[in-house]
Amino acid sequence: MNPEPEPRTPPPGQRERPPLSKTFIPPLLAVAAGLAVWEAGVRAAGTPAYILPPPTAVLRALALEAGPLFKVHLPATLGEAAVGLLLALVAGTALGLGMALSSALEKALYPLLVFSQTIPLVALSPLFILWFGYSLWSKAFVVLLTAFYPIMAGLHDGIRRAGSEYRGLMLAMGARRRQVLIKAEIPAALPAFFGGLRLAAVYSVIGATIGEWLGGSRGLGFYCRRMASGLRSADMFAAVVLLAALGLSLLLTVRLAEAVICRRSSLGRIEDYKEMRG
Repeated sequence: MNPEPEPRTPPPGQRERPPLSKTFIPPLLAVAAGLAVWEAGVRAAGTPAYILPPPTAVLRALALEAGPLFKVHLPATLGEAAVGLLLALVAGTALGLGMALSSALEKALYPLLVFSQTIPLVALSPLFILWFGYSLWSKAFVVLLTAFYPIMAGLHDGIRRAGSEYRGLMLAMGARRRQVLIKAEIPAALPAFFGGLRLAAVYSVIGATIGEWLGGSRGLGFYCRRMASGLRSADMFAAVVLLAALGLSLLLTVRLAEAVICRRSSLGRIEDYKEMRG
């Protein structure tokens, strides 16, 4: 008799991933059920379309307005969200790393950064429009203020809390502070960092929409405001669907980058550990 094969275990530093069917089928079924209830409820109650359109009306509006939505407004919002997210990534990484390495900088800046999150963006967006006009940069800076904090907090807290096992081993073997940071602390902080970056990716779409709603000539936020003023609820919901798809796309992009970078980082830490032990 042939021995039974041993169950396959994931490589070190990786979690076993569930099958795609278990990942995507349950939420798709939940969405389908929700849309069916929405459609039946609206039609049974006789709700006017300008108050709550049925999903079929939203799909019809999405098809009829596909030209301006996909050629003008969606690319504008994507560009603003992408530029603002890139700025937030640079600012959040620099601040999180700097405060994790310097207690004086942390004491000076951390309370101010927390306070900055209490300022309503609705109050600041007109200032950005005054300074930068109706350009991409007025929306990008709204995205920056919306998205930098989760990145900063994730990296800062990750470096502070993670990497103790490797840090102690490397310091005992005479490693320098820079080596400990690169080889142990930053790799160990990557899960927390990407957790903040995932939130920032979603927030970037929210920030771009707020900027366009308050002042802009194109973009999905501007389109929503124009449709709302004309009581064209189906068209407005069509733009909301695209905003949700855009946020989901950015989130999945971050998840893909996280899977690649964290896997390489985990394998690199294992090789470094073997070299030190050898």
